[in-house]
Amino acid sequence: MTAEAPTNVNPFEMYYRSDRLPHIWCPGCGLGTTVNCFAQALINSKVDIDKTAIVSGIGCSGRTAGYMNLDSFHTTHGRAIPFATGLKLANPDLNVVVYSGDGDLFAIGGNHIMHAARRNMDLKVICVNNLTYAMTGGQTGPATPMGSISATAVYGSYDEPFNMPSLMDAAGAVYVARWTTFHVKQLEKSMTEIMNKKGFCFIEVLSPCPIMYQRRNKQGDAVDTMKMYKEKGKIRNGAHTFETHMVPGGDIVLGKFVDRDRPGYIDLMRQHLHEKLGEEFINEGVPVCA
Repeated sequence: MTAEAPTNVNPFEMYYRSDRLPHIWCPGCGLGTTVNCFAQALINSKVDIDKTAIVSGIGCSGRTAGYMNLDSFHTTHGRAIPFATGLKLANPDLNVVVYSGDGDLFAIGGNHIMHAARRNMDLKVICVNNLTYAMTGGQTGPATPMGSISATAVYGSYDEPFNMPSLMDAAGAVYVARWTTFHVKQLEKSMTEIMNKKGFCFIEVLSPCPIMYQRRNKQGDAVDTMKMYKEKGKIRNGAHTFETHMVPGGDIVLGKFVDRDRPGYIDLMRQHLHEKLGEEFINEGVPVCA
């Protein structure tokens, strides 16, 4: 008998909608790398993918929901967080992941993300930060560094950008981390950790945008950006989030900065209603959304 040739199986294939591949992201974009890390985190964490939903907003990162073979929801601009909140309240057993970009989450969606963190809603938020509004032409966004050239700041941006880890820490997130698309093993580990952690978890992922940001700011191509991440990225796990502000040309503080526990919104809501209304009004098998 002739031995059969070994079959190479992509371990991530079951997590992707293969009929929608190849993806439409630009060459050099880091989003594909983050999605690969996310698929590995789903394997590592052993979560039930039939009870896992992914929600995204508008923008390049928003395409992720359409490529993942999960219950997925591509929502309107800036509304990924409230949509995900509704999913979690309606079915508390769901693992709800929000996968979106710096513009969608922190500009039009900024109000929502702050209050979801304040309430400690049980959501896992992955923010892929490419420093610009990439899909719509490269305008200045809430994460665009000072002095950067953009479609709406042709002489350089003079807006101070958000320090996302500090903002999420102050708002009450129970898990806050920042990595780059060069630091794939660390990113994979953080994604794995949040899949098994209760409460509002936030990971910022710095990612190249060679077309709309690097090219316009004469920073080379995606490979040059990855070399910069390697050189400038300084891992400081446990650093105070006040110390994570990014300065153009300076070091980029990376790591897991916050990992704490506090009561979640649904638990507090149930406890409050139990105290106010009594045992007979609480059916443990039915979510309480009122």
